[in-house]
Amino acid sequence: MLTRRLSLAALMAAPFGSAFAQGTAQGPAWPDRVVSFTIPFPAGGSADLLARLVADRMAPLLGAGARMVVENRAGAGGTIGSDHVKRQPADGHAILLGTPSTHGTVPALQPDTTPYDPIADFTAIAILGRAPIALAVPANSPHRDPQSLIAWLRANPGKGSWGSSGSGSVGHLAGELMALSAGGVQAEHIPYRGGAPLVEALTKAEVQYGWEPLGSLAAGARDGLFRLIGMGSPTRHPLFPEVATMQQAGLAGFEASTWNVMLGPKGMPPAIVARLNAAASQVLAMPDVKARLATAGIDAVSDSTPASTAAFVAGEFAKFKDIVARARLNLAR
Repeated sequence: MLTRRLSLAALMAAPFGSAFAQGTAQGPAWPDRVVSFTIPFPAGGSADLLARLVADRMAPLLGAGARMVVENRAGAGGTIGSDHVKRQPADGHAILLGTPSTHGTVPALQPDTTPYDPIADFTAIAILGRAPIALAVPANSPHRDPQSLIAWLRANPGKGSWGSSGSGSVGHLAGELMALSAGGVQAEHIPYRGGAPLVEALTKAEVQYGWEPLGSLAAGARDGLFRLIGMGSPTRHPLFPEVATMQQAGLAGFEASTWNVMLGPKGMPPAIVARLNAAASQVLAMPDVKARLATAGIDAVSDSTPASTAAFVAGEFAKFKDIVARARLNLAR
């Protein structure tokens, strides 16, 4: 009888013991204070819009009274904010908005001065959004498609000029990828200090063409200030269905996009990562959230997993490293 009672007591205690062990591993409760969501760029851009929208909707899904605060830590191509999150405790209270700059182009171009490993030093949580990089030409350009532009560049090596929002930007690497994919066409790259100056340069026809995320170009293209002639996405974009993709233009395998991912310091507990992923996915599936992001040229991603996010970031970093090596780029910070 005593043995039977002890066995029953052990069975009844087992679930509580398991929950206690799990709680001990993760802390008494999570989140037990404010979750800081770091955006490694200034306020006001498309990345900032996405992060604030997601944070506002995610907080109630993490538990009663949970709070998420967006913090902008800009500088050095996003590496200052990224390094800050890397050095925080991996307890789920510090997360980062990663981009092609922070976890692609800058580490690929400046591996010796980037203060973190973009893969090994972070925990992948979720892909939040993606947007194609678009090829634009001035409104008075004779080129109506990528084939025409590339043919002109081949016939006039070194005589053309093109712009991006800065050396090492995702638009810069997309332009280098086009040159490589088109057999090494040559044109002078003019790095502007951001998307707005590039838009102005295209409007004034200061360059023959430019590469920039669709979100920065959509309004000007709709207003006729310049013309979009190519998309870096594998399929045509619903905002501009008349614009062919670079793959359709004959550049096999060409894909260039900007993206936003949610990351944390390495070593985060899997259960917390899963909760963050589930909450982010739920927010990004909300129709009004998807519609608002679409107006900014961002395609919400609501079906990523931590594993698929890790694979995606690793693949993008490898792609940028390959472009840097093939184009023989070497930029000093």
